[in-house]
Amino acid sequence: MKEDFLHHIWQFKKFDIQNLTTVKGEPIEIINSGQYLQQSGPDFFNAQLRIGSQTWAGNVEIHIKSSDWYLHSHERDAAYDNVILHVVWEHDTEVIRQDTTEIPVLELKNYVEAQVLNNYNALSSAKTWIYCEKELETLNSFVLENWKERLFFERLERKALPIVQLAAATNGDWEAVLFCFLAKNFGLNINGDTFYAMAKSLPFSVVRKESFEVENLEALLMGSTGLLDDKCEDFYPKDLITRYNYIVTKHRLELVHINKPEFFRHRPDNFPTIRLSQLAQLYHVHQNLFSKIITLNTVEDIYKIFSITVSSYWQTHYTFDKESSKKRKALTKSFIDLLIINTVIPFRFAYAKSRGEETSEELLQLLQQLPPEKNSIIEKFKHYKIPVTSAYDTQALLQLKNEYCNNKRCMQCSIGLELLKK
Repeated sequence: MKEDFLHHIWQFKKFDIQNLTTVKGEPIEIINSGQYLQQSGPDFFNAQLRIGSQTWAGNVEIHIKSSDWYLHSHERDAAYDNVILHVVWEHDTEVIRQDTTEIPVLELKNYVEAQVLNNYNALSSAKTWIYCEKELETLNSFVLENWKERLFFERLERKALPIVQLAAATNGDWEAVLFCFLAKNFGLNINGDTFYAMAKSLPFSVVRKESFEVENLEALLMGSTGLLDDKCEDFYPKDLITRYNYIVTKHRLELVHINKPEFFRHRPDNFPTIRLSQLAQLYHVHQNLFSKIITLNTVEDIYKIFSITVSSYWQTHYTFDKESSKKRKALTKSFIDLLIINTVIPFRFAYAKSRGEETSEELLQLLQQLPPEKNSIIEKFKHYKIPVTSAYDTQALLQLKNEYCNNKRCMQCSIGLELLKK
């Protein structure tokens, strides 16, 4: 048993409240069970109770056992001096305040119906993947759809937070912020941090000025990530080195040490050379990328924005000096979908939020136009008959699995709470 189950029992009064007594036999009447704030200090604030003939106003603390009070060192914390009732599942010792008075104790196990406990035990019993996997198929669709929307916006808020923070650090230079997060997502999981560090190290004004010549922009991006090697023999990398050195001198750029991108564990189309060439092409073709990203409202229009390929050298190379068969190496539809999910939508959400504008419904509809993501988590949910029709569904379900199921937060999950009612 976990304390959050007892919090749920107390908060929603899932026990017999008519004949409550303390372990010493004093009658208890709950006038107000208090506010469940989920922060440091007692569990429920500003409760009102009548214990015996006395009315009390104060806080309620909840534990599995009474002795947990001392296990958590509450006896040395002044924040717990105004606890008026100690609610426990099992009473095993008296608890004394710092002023030597005894705190009344309610032992819940005597007042909770067996069915409530059985439902909780079923929800938290042995599992192969998540606790409620056997009950998912029976879940009310209305509950699931409402919960998915909240999960989606929780995930969106989390993704938008670093965007908002960088915007504040750059005095609202949203074009620079967009460049940084696009670079990060062009780098995918392995090279994302390296590409992000590279983008942050470059003044966006320089990126903008050099974007009119795609070779200059490739030189800037590849030189800043340490991919340009003096030992290369082809004319093109030698030309990029010359261009990079000139750009650094012209703009008096401060060189920042950045770890070299990884080639290992990447398919050739995801090599950092290819992704940086594509990023350079994107900013070469669209000098006003920021305004387009903010205003376009259909997936088709966004696909057109990202319909770019690599420069001519990279159509016949994956690395410097090693020629390969010719391939355009355009951004794939699935890669653009990832950019929309992980960059475009969080960026637009963060930007609108900074301006006090409401775009939630618009972004939700945009994501519903994208196909569902494919990964092991989503396949598992589909196995347990959870409908998955768009990227909106997959984003919500990823939030559910990673933030709730993995952390056993069944009592904060609408699915878990609904199943407890059965």
